[in-house]
Amino acid sequence: MKVGAIFPQDNISSDPVAIRDFVQGVEDMGFEHLLFYDHVLGINPELRNNWSGLYTHEALFHEPMVLMGFVAAATNRIKLVTGVVVLPQRQTALVAKQAAEVDVLSGGRLRLGIGVGWNSAEYESLNEDFSNRGRRCEEQIELLRRLWTSPTVTYEGQWHRIYGAGINPLPVQQPIPIWIGGKADATLRRVARIGDGWIILGPPNVTARDMMQRLRKYMQEAHRCWDQLGVQAGMHVGKVPQRDWRNFVRKWQALGATHFDINTRRMGLQTVDAHLQVLRRVKTALEG
Repeated sequence: MKVGAIFPQDNISSDPVAIRDFVQGVEDMGFEHLLFYDHVLGINPELRNNWSGLYTHEALFHEPMVLMGFVAAATNRIKLVTGVVVLPQRQTALVAKQAAEVDVLSGGRLRLGIGVGWNSAEYESLNEDFSNRGRRCEEQIELLRRLWTSPTVTYEGQWHRIYGAGINPLPVQQPIPIWIGGKADATLRRVARIGDGWIILGPPNVTARDMMQRLRKYMQEAHRCWDQLGVQAGMHVGKVPQRDWRNFVRKWQALGATHFDINTRRMGLQTVDAHLQVLRRVKTALEG
């Protein structure tokens, strides 16, 4: 199983030097990938009645495509993963262009994790429809792959129309792998039909086992082999006792996970060195 780290965007400085030191430190430790979160806008709960979202306007989120361009220049080997870009609140052709650029600048190291999101206020602010985001997402995935693999595209769908146009440069990977995040049954069916991988959060419990079983069933119904799919799980270090780290990872591996993220966010760690020290401890424990 390939192990990576989550970029702790809300726990370290926005200083480019700090960002560089963190990503280079993670790469030097031998992690396979770095995962970056996405939110375009934060909501001020004092100005919204009954707001109960996980993040507010005070949470720091770097724009992932720009950030990965910077990280691509600061690293040599580590793969760059979004976990996840909220695809239906973004323009599809623009995502195709940005992702292709990151893939080119990184030498083919991008894995695009996408999802439909939960924040209706963010959709509203970006002038996109929250109610049909799942259906639009599927059309977006189809169009992204077309744009990444052909110099020009003519496409007419329900929400997209392109006539004889394309992006240049095309990505190194044609197409860039698309991994889909989420737990809803509709998401599992979407992963089984058109995803290159599935991104799942949470412990390797009965619920996770049930989702994995359903995903295998949906893969069979879609006439796809299980080996065609990657599964990315993860562990929040602050929520799992150190004595259970190895067992937590082994349980996910037994369920079928191929990739795994180590999350050091929200542990009171405020410096690059503090995060790297915890990541080193976890990696050592998992390899021991």
